[in-house]
Amino acid sequence: MSKTIIQTDQAPAPIGPYSQAVKAGGLLFISGQVAIDPATGNVDASDIPSETHQVMRNLEAILKEAGSNFSQVVKTTIFLSDMSLFGQVNEVYSSYLEGAYPARETVAVKGLPKNVNVEISMIALS
Repeated sequence: MSKTIIQTDQAPAPIGPYSQAVKAGGLLFISGQVAIDPATGNVDASDIPSETHQVMRNLEAILKEAGSNFSQVVKTTIFLSDMSLFGQVNEVYSSYLEGAYPARETVAVKGLPKNVNVEISMIALS
């Protein structure tokens, strides 16, 4: 089985030794995205809804580059700095998936890169 690295300048460049996404075996594996604005390189964390929208825009750009979209997502993982953010993140997250909800887990963690509050990774059909 071969793999293809997915890279777009419409999403933030990786901040470590990993790819934005990898296609393999008919699946697309998207690395966790945080609220970095790819145009400026700055974190957009003014509030939780804005932060979540930026994360979802980053994921959408990677999906598009890979020839996929949110309707093809089969699994997500959401990392939160605090579980009290669950409702606000869920509201924004669900607006992008519009009923085509994938399997998912949401976990609270001690810390996230760049001191953000939300990180989301995805697996989609490619």
